[in-house]
Amino acid sequence: MYSNMGYSNGHHQQQERVTTHRDRVRRGGRRSRESLRVSEHQQQQQQQQTERKPTTPCTDFDVAYFHSYAHVGIHEEMIKDRVRTDTYRAAIMQHQSSIEGKVVVDVGCGTGILSIFCAQAGAKRVYAVDASDIAVQASEVVKANNLSDKVIVLHGRVEDVEIDEEVDVIISEWMGYMLLYESMLGSVITARDRWLKRGGLILPSTATLYMAPVTHPDRYGESIDFWRNVYGIDMSAMMSLAKQCAFEEPCVETIMGENVLTWPHVVKHVDCYSIQIEELESITTSFNFKSMMRAPLHGFAFWFDVEFSGPAISTINNHVPSVIASSNNHPMDGFQKKKRANPNETLVLSTAPEDPPTHWQQTLIYFYDPIEVEQDQQIEGSVILSQSKENARFMNIHLEYASGGRSFVKESVMR
Repeated sequence: MYSNMGYSNGHHQQQERVTTHRDRVRRGGRRSRESLRVSEHQQQQQQQQTERKPTTPCTDFDVAYFHSYAHVGIHEEMIKDRVRTDTYRAAIMQHQSSIEGKVVVDVGCGTGILSIFCAQAGAKRVYAVDASDIAVQASEVVKANNLSDKVIVLHGRVEDVEIDEEVDVIISEWMGYMLLYESMLGSVITARDRWLKRGGLILPSTATLYMAPVTHPDRYGESIDFWRNVYGIDMSAMMSLAKQCAFEEPCVETIMGENVLTWPHVVKHVDCYSIQIEELESITTSFNFKSMMRAPLHGFAFWFDVEFSGPAISTINNHVPSVIASSNNHPMDGFQKKKRANPNETLVLSTAPEDPPTHWQQTLIYFYDPIEVEQDQQIEGSVILSQSKENARFMNIHLEYASGGRSFVKESVMR
């Protein structure tokens, strides 16, 4: 796509890649039709199946996605992320009064560690649901910790397994890169609408996706400027291909707060008590930044926070959408938030550049060529995040941006 100045800084024709984001995919499990485990009243529940709307079919993409989570390495990476795991454990203990003696469902339980944390917090019963074959190991972990009487591992999709009672709490580590990549939030919504009691607890309760323009000369130099002089040889003819290979698709990597040029913009605020699956199909936001310094603009970074708070009064009926107020606690989409709200009151798991690093890192959309911006220069535009028609777990990113009298378009797919 070309700018109105005849300058290309955006989309190049997509090329098929061997190594993709699926190689680094982080969520889910494989549906097993042979070993689907359910509660003791399965027969009665199956008789009622025809009375509820049909489930979303399990596609070949889903099967491949679930299969990737049978590999122990992915679970090892997540569990070793101390920021992630310690925050979840702290959230469970912070809400122990809502968990003790109650029924919990863990959506996408993986190895079962969050389910075990809930059992240790005094949960009466925990349904640990995962479609991946890792559920087999989760059952063994539960047994080894003498928790088989409390933790019931259900091997199957949330859309397919049956639980014959309402639950008091839903816990899930559903967040993907750029928050919504992998589309696992839809399974949490399904679990909420199928089983959660009125006034029940969802952990995490809210999530906020941010974006901001960034400068990253070291990254650009390592990938692109390197080719200007290679052992004394001018290999600049490689630069065009290098730009396409390095920056065509979103990059998951770590940046620092010093790389960020402005206060972040809220792309999407998610209230887990009220959001509907249809809202995840396409998200659009417009932005208008003002650079705080003179620097080359190399692209935009995306990151997210999740908060572990109880249900708000307005969302106590979790089937009725609430109005999200423009406040520090619940920023509206598009609101520029200068710092997290009440960090001492609400437990927050953040993947922001200025916070301790997590395995999510940040997601970077790089330009093929940087734009020089002055202090206080405006950077405006819009971004559309939409589920891919090819595979709903992929994310299409359509980015339009303008600064200094020039405008550009960048399109990419997170796959």
